[in-house]
Amino acid sequence: MIKKPNYYYQIIQTLNRLYKSHPSYTIGRHISTASDGSNLWGVSDKEFLHALHKYELSLEIDINHNEDVEDIIKGGMNLETLFSNDEEEEY
Repeated sequence: MIKKPNYYYQIIQTLNRLYKSHPSYTIGRHISTASDGSNLWGVSDKEFLHALHKYELSLEIDINHNEDVEDIIKGGMNLETLFSNDEEEEY
């Protein structure tokens, strides 16, 4: 006999992981973003779990880029000193 997947339990586990990785985000934010703000009334547990997994993956990808963007912005703030040092070296 094949055991049927427990999507409800997997959804709870996914929400727990999301809470641990992003404690400042509300559960409503996670659910709303994962579902793109659509009506969840007719969505199956399997479909919702899939949406949560896609959302979780997108958060992981975005976090890495956010750190890179911050480094680029900080580097951009120092461009004036970079160019002024180059100009001083030319004279």
